Amino acid sequence: MSRHDEIRSSYKALGEMGSFYDGIITRSTLAGKIIDSVVWGLDADKAEKWIDDALEPIPQDFSGNLLEVPVGTGVLTMPLYKTLPEASVTCLDYSADMMENARKRALAMGIEGISFVQGDVGDLPFDDESFDIVLSLNGFHAFPDKEAAYRETFRVLKKGGIFCGCFYITGEYARTDRFIEKLYVPKGFFTPPFETKESLEERLSGMYSEVSVSSVNSEGIFHCRK
Repeated sequence: MSRHDEIRSSYKALGEMGSFYDGIITRSTLAGKIIDSVVWGLDADKAEKWIDDALEPIPQDFSGNLLEVPVGTGVLTMPLYKTLPEASVTCLDYSADMMENARKRALAMGIEGISFVQGDVGDLPFDDESFDIVLSLNGFHAFPDKEAAYRETFRVLKKGGIFCGCFYITGEYARTDRFIEKLYVPKGFFTPPFETKESLEERLSGMYSEVSVSSVNSEGIFHCRK
């Protein structure tokens, strides 16, 4: 079984067993499929593409130090880390409850070489240039201090290291933008201001030596090298 197929198989199982959020993010439940379609305009192929594109820069034989922030429930990344037995992975989240779900997943899946740290992305408890890869999936649209988050993820990344991931960007899919404005922001799920595809590329290009920004509907996907 390829790494892609192995990860996909895990997504389905973990999403069905996990929280309401897990079912949405993995599109593994009926509610998840409906919300993906109605709010985000995603069919099965697009839902698969944004995840694959966000994780694509991580080598299949990666054996260095990786920081994921925020880890959330780990539903998207624990299956990936299972395929990277030589990697040293640090998972950080501000929410102890979310991170505990991820920790339990890692334990149940027998993933070694992984540690969990509660902390703030705006004040990361790590030395400069500590990580070969910094991964952030669906976090920046929720961070209240985005400027600090950009600074800190850059600071802890080694020279030549990879910063990759994805988050909501505005201006790409009008229906999603309306849901974000009318529902997600008032509920406190997302925190403005939000990047556009153009502003994200401009920002990252001012920080990193190599930058690629793409989108799948309102999911902005970025790959950078420091």
